[in-house]
Amino acid sequence: MIDEIMEQRIKKLEELTRDKISVYVSRFPKTHSAAWIRNNFREKETVCSAGRIMALRAHGKSMFGDIKDTTGRVQFYIKQDVVGEENFAFAKKLDMGDIVGLSGELFMTHTQEPTVLVKSIQLLAKGLRPLPEKWHGLKDVEVRYRKRYLDLIANDEVRDVFVLRSKIVKGIRAFLDEKDYLEVETPMMHPLAGGAAGKPFQTHLDALGLDLFLRIAPELYLKKLLVGNLERVYEINRSFRNEGISTRHNPEFTMLEVYTAYADYKDMMDLVKGIVLNIADTVVGKRELTYRDQKIDLNTWEEVSFAGLMKEGFDINPDDSELVWLEKLKKKNIKVELKDGKISRTFILNLISDCIDIKADHPVFITDIYTELCPLAKKKKDNPLLSERFELFMGGMEIANAYSELNDPREQRERFLQQANDEGNTTIDEDFVEALEYGMPPAGGLGIGIDRLVMLFANQSSIKDVILFPQLKPEAEKKAEETTAPAGPETKEKEQ
Repeated sequence: MIDEIMEQRIKKLEELTRDKISVYVSRFPKTHSAAWIRNNFREKETVCSAGRIMALRAHGKSMFGDIKDTTGRVQFYIKQDVVGEENFAFAKKLDMGDIVGLSGELFMTHTQEPTVLVKSIQLLAKGLRPLPEKWHGLKDVEVRYRKRYLDLIANDEVRDVFVLRSKIVKGIRAFLDEKDYLEVETPMMHPLAGGAAGKPFQTHLDALGLDLFLRIAPELYLKKLLVGNLERVYEINRSFRNEGISTRHNPEFTMLEVYTAYADYKDMMDLVKGIVLNIADTVVGKRELTYRDQKIDLNTWEEVSFAGLMKEGFDINPDDSELVWLEKLKKKNIKVELKDGKISRTFILNLISDCIDIKADHPVFITDIYTELCPLAKKKKDNPLLSERFELFMGGMEIANAYSELNDPREQRERFLQQANDEGNTTIDEDFVEALEYGMPPAGGLGIGIDRLVMLFANQSSIKDVILFPQLKPEAEKKAEETTAPAGPETKEKEQ
């Protein structure tokens, strides 16, 4: 069926070419958007607009249609006695999905619809493939993710999500810029994978014969800038982790990292709260969110002790060994997720989520996190087994992570060596330790997951719905899986 439609459209294109009608022109002088026409309607105003044809309705020697641009739809009307017989014949060769430019006068139909009475129309790009029917092809989640351009054409609510994402990022920049933070860019290819826990992607630089890693976090480079007397810096960065894919994880993701000299983790609490409330006030216009049918009140913020949760829920103490952890969790009938023989960070985060209630109706700061889980954070003065760190949970998800940055090079080296030993490595980031040896001011550092933050504000349950082109299995592999999947009630829909 599609092949037949494409054949017909190609034939129309060839006819236009034979008639020496230009189609794929270099530019078109569009001066009026669909939204401008609808919001600033004036009878007989001359306009020049352009967009994709989303509807066509022929009535003898006249035809109505709709074009859609990034701001919305507007109706147009073509009459043979206005454009002439030849131009009307040309207009009848147009198809749904074609991109056209048109000019004419505005008028209001009897149904009070702002409409362009077309004086001239030009085909700017021929849609050789037919658009999928909204209620068929684009209800398939895989098709929506793989062919996001079709998703954006058919579903206005999808476009709205990504417009909101852009506004959130702009709002964050404006908020930090106003507070005299300097936006910077640091390398995406690192000689060592550091600054966070995660499995890196590896690559090779032929020019220098170097094995490199795509960054799992920009943290260590940003702290080198603190050493270099840049006291307030931030980066909205793309980071990469060669790990699982789920509703909350994509191998390529966007983070905000902010570093403030002469501050600590408490100052970072105030900063992240300010960022979130600024988005709520200036971008969304309200301080009550709905996420997965759960109300989240941004006027209420709470602090909860991780050490307290572990003691109360599992009788686990900060100085307990991992073996003791396993024994005590086993007594509670909790299955522990291990990674390389160690308790995984994902498991600990899920444990926190369960303890603070995944449906918490307000933001929660988790503090008093064990020092052994925080190789880059300062210890608490009154209890060295706990760190000056917090993790912010909203809607049951970890949204932000912050701490008072460790700036003692000797202690940092010891922490790195211990971490390397635990992971079976022998290499530590000597270049970063050397930078600390020149002196880094006391500082607070903050990381916010932009993708998850957008999920909350846009009320999207999957990270793939806030990333324009999420990572997916190759289509051929996906189809092979579907072909070999067992039939009947045992077949379950996979997590998207």
